[in-house]
Amino acid sequence: MAVEEGSAIELRRRKMPKSSEDKESAKEEKIDDILVPERPPKYVLFQRFAKIFIGCLAAVTSGMMYALYLSAYHERKFWFSNRQELEREITFQGDSAIYYSYYKDMLKAPSFERGVYELTHNNKTISLKTINAVQQMSLYPELIASVLYQATGSNEIIEPVYFYIGIVFGLQGIYVTALFVTSWLMSGTWLAGMLTVAWFVINRVDTTRIEYSIPLRENWALPYFACQVAALTGYLKSNLNTYGERFCYLLMSASTYMFMMMWEYSHYLLFLQAVSLFLLDSFSLKQSNKVHEVYKIYIFSLFLGYLLQFENSALLVSPLLSLVVALMLVKHLQINVKKGTFIAKIIKVINFYLVWTLTVTFTVIMKTFVPHKENGHMLKFLEVKLGINMTKNFTMNWLLCQESLQTPSQDFFLRLTQSSLLPFYILVLIICFISMMQVIFRRINGESLKETVTLEDGQIGERPEIIYHVIHTILLGSFAMIIEGLKYLWTPYVCMLAAFGVCSPELWTTLFKWLRLRNVHPVLLALTLSMAVPTIIGLSLWKEFFPRLMTELTELQEFYDPDTVELMTWIKRQAPVAAVFAGSPQLMGAIKLCTGWMVTSLPLYSDDDLLKRNENIYQIYSKRSAEDIYKILTSYKANYLIVEDAICNEVGTVRGCRVKDLLDIANGHRGEREREGGEEQEASTPICALTRQAQGFKPATSAFQVNALSTVPPQVVCEEGDKLTYSKYGRFCHEVKINYSPYVNYFTRVYWNRSYFVYKINTVISFQS
Repeated sequence: MAVEEGSAIELRRRKMPKSSEDKESAKEEKIDDILVPERPPKYVLFQRFAKIFIGCLAAVTSGMMYALYLSAYHERKFWFSNRQELEREITFQGDSAIYYSYYKDMLKAPSFERGVYELTHNNKTISLKTINAVQQMSLYPELIASVLYQATGSNEIIEPVYFYIGIVFGLQGIYVTALFVTSWLMSGTWLAGMLTVAWFVINRVDTTRIEYSIPLRENWALPYFACQVAALTGYLKSNLNTYGERFCYLLMSASTYMFMMMWEYSHYLLFLQAVSLFLLDSFSLKQSNKVHEVYKIYIFSLFLGYLLQFENSALLVSPLLSLVVALMLVKHLQINVKKGTFIAKIIKVINFYLVWTLTVTFTVIMKTFVPHKENGHMLKFLEVKLGINMTKNFTMNWLLCQESLQTPSQDFFLRLTQSSLLPFYILVLIICFISMMQVIFRRINGESLKETVTLEDGQIGERPEIIYHVIHTILLGSFAMIIEGLKYLWTPYVCMLAAFGVCSPELWTTLFKWLRLRNVHPVLLALTLSMAVPTIIGLSLWKEFFPRLMTELTELQEFYDPDTVELMTWIKRQAPVAAVFAGSPQLMGAIKLCTGWMVTSLPLYSDDDLLKRNENIYQIYSKRSAEDIYKILTSYKANYLIVEDAICNEVGTVRGCRVKDLLDIANGHRGEREREGGEEQEASTPICALTRQAQGFKPATSAFQVNALSTVPPQVVCEEGDKLTYSKYGRFCHEVKINYSPYVNYFTRVYWNRSYFVYKINTVISFQS
């Protein structure tokens, strides 16, 4: 009993309150440990401020220098300032001419409201057709540029064309700055941003199309997407404070909406981004709540874009909307189920299946109940491109023959390798991908992830922004390997990811942890290499490529096209104001810009009616009768026909990809014989066989073989049931030049030069023998 009483008394004493001195000391320790964190020394704060200041200064300077470089290069390439207005406008070719022509129309309008009304009810561009040009051609950049030009009083200082291209070059500077910041955020050093800019400029042939076509929608839109990616990168970081989070969220919201307004295909690129975020969230890695906040931004941007784009139904039936709605619904189901239950585990297992099933279901429902004019030809093009289907359709085959829609050439990879970009990108991607997979497997096995990843951990795959960029670049790269034109979406982020990797000590530490170095401390070696490797790369790039860039700025080039200038001058002086011109879509875009006259077709490929018009007008280069061509042209109320010698006598490097070859195949006609190397060969290879060979498929046994020609004109079979025969008419563009009946009955030549032949379409047919 005594022992028990003693122990009880001892326990009671242990529970007694401490003395006042002990209480005060405990409070002081608590205050020191929790309430008053240790402030970093002043020199540390100064060092951080200096680092941020220098980095921001370098980012802004890089963007400004790139914009100035583009302006100087454009001046040297076209000798722009020494040209007349007509010669300047001819440099805008194809669809670029259409965009700039509407910018001119807005400046000529008596008021902004009147200009917008004329564009939304436009009946002065295409004959027999009233279009909403703002919606159909995404003319919001031109509206903004015209407002800024007049509101800032720039009409008294600068010419409209310089103001227009100046805005685009400025946006390209913002593009480069955003890539700089993204690489800086990921690596922690602005040296990565400098290397990103260097690789971007050196490989600009593969990173941007700004040199070839300034007013393209992607040149206006992609800078906003780069800003959105930079904001998303900062938003996904784990160590971001509240103010930084809010800033990134607001920037991401604004840039997402602007990106969607500038480009009609923007929602497809955002769909790939949403898929990347979905995969990031599905692995239960980190930042799940932030990912779903991004989904809300998508919903808001789609809804606002739908309202301000004249109720654009393409946004409602877009895969982005269906995916985001499915993700939000699946998230709601997971929230309302208790974690750890059997139902929660089942939902987790079928998460992927559920999301994709709901996405397809919502897409089908929206397309069923929402009237839309989605680009159906895009799906058909992909079917033919992937070898799933075959077609003799002129438009599909013409698109397949375009260089930008081919698979990437060896020269593309060779250029990236020569600038050392591709080898470092592959190295960085492999390390990040393997580290990411290790993190995923650990998470599947039930291991918890660390809240903060330190440099010594060597686990770069745990950072959510790195995981997002790895998934996103793999998706973009996969599509770029199919269609070369998509390299302009992928290559800029190749520059950014490669520069981040070689400048990131964390990536080098991850590699050295796998190698288990013992002689040298991995962290010390990683810090050394993260400074040495980019420095060596930068010096080598400077030595090899900087002289080339300077040479481009010193060489004075000249854009010389007197035949087109003469043609436009004749139209403005001799043609009636109410005249309607017919010809190739590319030439019609130039006529619309330079003269303002009405045309029958435009170089736009997002409207089924315009695609059909283009195909019909292209028949002037086919083997059709004069009466057939006359009926086609008069059905569009055309008054003048322009035949281009470059198309009529085209000698293409790829057999079967010339316009006249494609028309012969579509019309079921055999091409004329051409003589090469002393042997007669068929000039028109069937596109069905050509397409399959290009895709790696073996042509059908019944396909036409070029070397199987005989002197007797046999029937040529492209597919079973499809036969090509000789036409009884000569090629129209050749025959009409000879000026004999019946061609002179329908067409009268009124102007010609070395490149163009202009014919007046007779309203009263005079039959001559």
